[in-house]
Amino acid sequence: MEKNVFDLFQERGLVAQVTDEEAVRNLLGREKITFYTGFDATADSLHVGHFMQLIVMRHMQQAGHRPIILLGGGTTMVGDPTGKTDMRKMLSKEQIQHNVECFKKQMSKFIDVSDGKALFLNNADWLLNLNYIDFLREIGVHFSVNKMLTYECFKTRLERGLSFIEFNYMLMQSYDFLQLARKYNCKMEFGGNDQWSNIIGGVELNRRCDGRDVYGMTFTLLTTREGKKMGKTEKGAVWLDPEKTSPYEFFQYWRNIDDCEVQNCLKLLTNVPVDEIEAIDMTDGRSINNAKERLAFELTSLVHSKEDAQKALDTARSLFGGGADAEHMPSTTLSPDLVSDGAVTLLDAMVAAKLTASKGEARRLIQQGGISLDGQKIEDPMHTISVEQLSNGVVIKKGKKVYHKISL
Repeated sequence: MEKNVFDLFQERGLVAQVTDEEAVRNLLGREKITFYTGFDATADSLHVGHFMQLIVMRHMQQAGHRPIILLGGGTTMVGDPTGKTDMRKMLSKEQIQHNVECFKKQMSKFIDVSDGKALFLNNADWLLNLNYIDFLREIGVHFSVNKMLTYECFKTRLERGLSFIEFNYMLMQSYDFLQLARKYNCKMEFGGNDQWSNIIGGVELNRRCDGRDVYGMTFTLLTTREGKKMGKTEKGAVWLDPEKTSPYEFFQYWRNIDDCEVQNCLKLLTNVPVDEIEAIDMTDGRSINNAKERLAFELTSLVHSKEDAQKALDTARSLFGGGADAEHMPSTTLSPDLVSDGAVTLLDAMVAAKLTASKGEARRLIQQGGISLDGQKIEDPMHTISVEQLSNGVVIKKGKKVYHKISL
């Protein structure tokens, strides 16, 4: 008997909150439904923070349900205040449309969009030409300002200032659900747990406007045990675009997560059976490292390709095993302008490779013993690298885990 996808979500620890657990489980076991997840197009690439939603949609589609991928051409023009300490930067319609197209291309690697198995929709189609007075009379009348101010997404912003434009966001997201229910018989909305208030708004709006029962479910946010969002490095977000985060860097991000995170990430983000994950010996270093390699390989294969994952694995093993194969690691070609007296200073090379933000930071790292060049620890901040060395390429190692190839 096919497992109810709701049971799979619970088994893997994905479910955070659900509007009516019994009704949702029965619905997902009884029929194949249309559901939706929204993505505001605030950048030209998805990042690790979007990963959970993509994995959830993938599980749902594999269980026979139809996803609507709702791209926020309209809502992105307003900006969701959830989890933000300041108002989002305003983007032009052209920027948003460009980002939407980038999202579509990336999401098509995760979701089967052939033969109507999934729909790409854009809420700009119904939000941008709304008559404001009609919207207030039809939709705004159902929302209590007093109740909205009790929601965490607004409470955290009141002290710093909440703009009126952002206050409209919940109404717009709720209206999305109403439109999708009316036009596509969409019965569920999914989102990260920080979207709970907005999802409830849509569920209640459907009931009040049309007497329709729809449901919402939120999923665990990808966080460390300390509650910090995963997907950030010293360079910033971990992107799914290989031009922004190379497959090797992406692989290394997952390979280098804390030991205590690996079982949870395997459950949340892969299809590795739960009993296999729970059988990992977390007291044995080799067992933990094997699990991290598997996590990194699975996710790099999914986001990029198996070929990219294998290259990253081979490179990582050769580096950590003392080899010098640097073919697939992150690399920087230095500007000839940095050459002086036939050499480039190590400080300049580190800043150019974005290993540090400044020469001062680079100098401190060298003095603290945190930098090696082709396997040799460098202790002199004034160290230079000759043009001859750079013509063949040299590898800078920062700390225990960061490798970067530089050349001229």
